[in-house]
Amino acid sequence: MAASIERYNADGVFDPPTYTQAIKVSGAQTVLFLSGQVAYDKDGGVAFRGDFKGQARVAYKAIKALVEAQGGTLANVVKLTTYVLDVRNRPDLAAVREEFFGKKGPASTLVQVPALAQPDWLVEIEAIAVI
Repeated sequence: MAASIERYNADGVFDPPTYTQAIKVSGAQTVLFLSGQVAYDKDGGVAFRGDFKGQARVAYKAIKALVEAQGGTLANVVKLTTYVLDVRNRPDLAAVREEFFGKKGPASTLVQVPALAQPDWLVEIEAIAVI
């Protein structure tokens, strides 16, 4: 049985235009927990230094590849947690996320942090997917 992924909201809870407040998963056979993805270049260095959108795009591409490697698609991603150094990059993040997930992305959390593991990374994105 394939997983059923239902996006929903509850009466009285704000329904934001860019992400889903809640997702119900039924019948999941596989749950993928993806580590935070960052902008690695081909040699493991930092890609797109100083370019927030470029780094976010690399992170989403890695999430896509990791989910597809297990037979899923980005439609199977049910939760994103994004860590940014500067919350003022939120509009750029939303634009790049929309390239991958459309107008209404999965359940999401955005957190501003003082630092990431490498000083030139501007964004790190982790995901949960069900297949």
